[in-house]
Amino acid sequence: MGKRQRFLAALGAYLVGGMVFGVLVGCAVGGAPEPSPTATTPPPTPTPERWVLEWEDDFSQDIRESNNWLFDKGASGWGNREWQYYTDRPENARVEDGVLILEARNEEYSAWSYTSARIKTQYMHAWTYGRVEARIKLPPGGKGIWPAFWMLGEDIATKGWPECGEIDIMENIGNPREVYGTVHGPGYSGAGGIDGRFVSDVSLAEDFHIYAIEWTPDDIRWYVDETQYHQVFREHVPGEWVFDHPFFILLNVAVGGEWPGYPDETTPFPQQMLVDYVRVYRDTTLTLPSP
Repeated sequence: MGKRQRFLAALGAYLVGGMVFGVLVGCAVGGAPEPSPTATTPPPTPTPERWVLEWEDDFSQDIRESNNWLFDKGASGWGNREWQYYTDRPENARVEDGVLILEARNEEYSAWSYTSARIKTQYMHAWTYGRVEARIKLPPGGKGIWPAFWMLGEDIATKGWPECGEIDIMENIGNPREVYGTVHGPGYSGAGGIDGRFVSDVSLAEDFHIYAIEWTPDDIRWYVDETQYHQVFREHVPGEWVFDHPFFILLNVAVGGEWPGYPDETTPFPQQMLVDYVRVYRDTTLTLPSP
């Protein structure tokens, strides 16, 4: 090989070696970047639910075998000149397929022309504050029909009414498109109760709806399903606020009375109020003193 050829061969080998070295160095120095570390987001602290179920009755057994309810029985007008005789008979109160049926009937019974039922948790269960609700299907209504879901102060036997307080969660007086929520206390009882009215676009007797209150030391709010329609504040009642002690629950269907009026030939019977469940929720935002 001549001198010139040896020089070119050496130059070629040098250039090729330099290119390989450059590629290797490039891979080592300027290769794929290391992934940058990502910040770990701590899981959110769960917010405690405000309303925690404390008690319920889903009517899975006969009402007469339940440890949740007692019957009010008899007549005498019940303070409102009502016309029904309350009984504990299955004809007036029974459970069918997990639903409580309270039935008002037009029949002769113990010298009265109407029968019905009224049940209560008095002496068994009572609550101070919380959310109290029931899923109810109203009776078809008519003149003189008065179904109600309500509460009375547990001290009614010693203080009397209205000093014990009354919270009407749902009352209906014959028109199945309207319900009322009311409080009664000293200075604002009877016709002077503080009430609110909910008017529905459809008959509330066609399906079940949830009627509820949310009750705190400062106020009481009324709901039909998710709609709030009434609120009473502690500082706004025209008398003593008597809603800081235990109350028990009542369910009944009255016939007649000074407020709804009285049935006539246009009023159909029987009338049934159906109750799917009753529930009481504890308010976890409140810290209550020990009893």
